[in-house]
Amino acid sequence: QVQVVESGGGLVQPGRSLRLSCVASGSVDAITSMAWYRRAPGKEREYLAMITPSGITDYAPSVRGRFTISENGPRYTVSLQMNDLNSDDTAVYYCSARLPGPDSWGQGTQVTVSS
Repeated sequence: QVQVVESGGGLVQPGRSLRLSCVASGSVDAITSMAWYRRAPGKEREYLAMITPSGITDYAPSVRGRFTISENGPRYTVSLQMNDLNSDDTAVYYCSARLPGPDSWGQGTQVTVSS
């Protein structure tokens, strides 16, 4: 089993930046990639970005150039750097460990962009 825990959410003003973190633990050798998603109020879950253990990254067009996913420090500690935030970025952000079987998800961290 793989456990995933996100952190770093909070209230941020428009135009500012925020960095989310995600740590995976347990049977991490089974992880094929780590990904970030978000769910805004009243909307479907949205894919944002992913990174493989070898460092290959992929981004949704909606966040490419503003968000950066990276692996920092201990293996399977993944960050999402979010710049120039606006109200449309208000959502619960989720980290996912992609596995050969069902993916493991964190509990989510709330990001609110408001002045």
